[in-house]
Amino acid sequence: MLAADLDPRVLAAVDDVFATFQTRDKAPGVVYAVVAGGVPLHVGAAGAASPGGGPMHADSVLRIASMTKSFTAAAALLLRDDGLLRLDEPIGTYVPELAGVRLPTTDSPLPTIRMLLTMSGGLPSDDPWADRQESMTPDDFSALLTGGVTFSASPGTGFEYSNLGYVIVGRAITNIAGRPYRDVVRDRLIEPLGLTSTGFSVGEVPAANVVEGHFKLGEDWAVEPFAEPGEFSPLGGLFSSVRDLAVWAGGFADAFPARGEPDDAHPLSRASRREMQQLQRFNDVTVPATHPGLDVPAIRARVSGYGLGLVATHDTRWGQIVGHSGGYPGYGSHMRWHVASGVGVIALGNGRYMPASEPASAALEVVLASLDAPSRRLTRWARTRELQRVVHQLVIEWDDTVADTIFASNVDADLGRDARRAAVGEVSAKLGAIASVDGAKAVSANAAEIDWWIVGEHGRAKVELLLTPQAVPLVQEMEITFVADPTARLEAAAVEAARALPGADEKVHVECVECADESSATFRVRLGVDEWKIKVVADAETGVVSATTVTATPPSARRFDVSADPENS
Repeated sequence: MLAADLDPRVLAAVDDVFATFQTRDKAPGVVYAVVAGGVPLHVGAAGAASPGGGPMHADSVLRIASMTKSFTAAAALLLRDDGLLRLDEPIGTYVPELAGVRLPTTDSPLPTIRMLLTMSGGLPSDDPWADRQESMTPDDFSALLTGGVTFSASPGTGFEYSNLGYVIVGRAITNIAGRPYRDVVRDRLIEPLGLTSTGFSVGEVPAANVVEGHFKLGEDWAVEPFAEPGEFSPLGGLFSSVRDLAVWAGGFADAFPARGEPDDAHPLSRASRREMQQLQRFNDVTVPATHPGLDVPAIRARVSGYGLGLVATHDTRWGQIVGHSGGYPGYGSHMRWHVASGVGVIALGNGRYMPASEPASAALEVVLASLDAPSRRLTRWARTRELQRVVHQLVIEWDDTVADTIFASNVDADLGRDARRAAVGEVSAKLGAIASVDGAKAVSANAAEIDWWIVGEHGRAKVELLLTPQAVPLVQEMEITFVADPTARLEAAAVEAARALPGADEKVHVECVECADESSATFRVRLGVDEWKIKVVADAETGVVSATTVTATPPSARRFDVSADPENS
């Protein structure tokens, strides 16, 4: 994607999101970027780098706080991929001070590296305390661990955000690599990626671009002193810029889809970068209440949890969104990207614990809606498209010999051949003359599935195929449903109802998805990020419409972008 692909009106809307956020006075200023492909497509700023000063820019350097955890997890996976670290090894193997730690119950296991990385190590939330410990010395941290820690839950049983857990992983990295954690991150991640504005101290980044952090002292902003790097740096010690973070986020977005191209452009393998972005430990579900002005539930939900140094969210409309927030004395930050499109938003602010996730999330929503972004990208098997053509022809003219060659062994057991032949023949007769499969719009939820509409002289039929996982895939499921053309009255009533929906206009399109007879029909309407079903019922004798029901539907059911079918599966 290029900057030219984004409508200037959309970028203006993004600017408005941050300008409005800035009026809440959560920081002297915020700098933000819409990113894709490892570069900023649009950079903006609201407020100032300091009270009364000028605005920030793409190379302004601010502390990114807990976004550092993604670097810590990536360093751990580099050592894992080198064969030096095992994620499921008890932490005592790598941090001897914890080998005999007192556990919360006698049957509790010692936390593993994986538990600590996924926020399920059983340690309590500790932001206020941990954020002020960054400069702790190695000896003092060893003494802290030797003195024991207190668990709030049995390790491995649930999510609880723990900074200490990441500091412990940092110590494990130091012990395994035989050199300080910060050197490992710098030498193996920051420098290979060319992140020249990223480092653990102000002395490691361009001094002219460093932005001081602030906190509110009465009605005024005061400068927050810098903390020097130390043993607690793995939880949130990095400084960076939106330009550098565009590269960092772009590396994760580029890990999708899995493919056979060379895998040497990033120090961490694509497989490990994808692994970091998977939801490893469930945390929360959020559901919007209703559509404004309508007594209709909004079928939109987000399931979120922790991956490895990243937060993974599954949105019923957009699919997977990944990122992380940061909050620290003097700073607030957030990065997030949409996996299917690779588009993201990064925001950095210079106010203590500025909630950067709020404008960043809203801004990404604006961009994705403008792009009508898919929830997933997938590559359909060539065999899937091949069997679609064969089945389409079977509907036109049934041939048992052909069916024998494409049906898996379960198909006739699930529905006898005579019954299936008769059912397909009945649909074919209702359709009348059938159009070619060429031009039929097909959708797929995965590589082995394909659904499409067969268009006939007197209606349409929906065909759904699912293939087997065999070396040469066969049809394991075939469903065909006839949908008659709705009466003009039913369709007109559906259009009238659709025009009253949010975002609709006079040209709104309704698609009939179910029409058993002339007395009822169900239509689908898609408006921006929302999808609706409209059911219209008419009197069987007079044809007068008696009821119209509007229901919001899960919008991601078929919001997949299927790449061009490969020549070979």
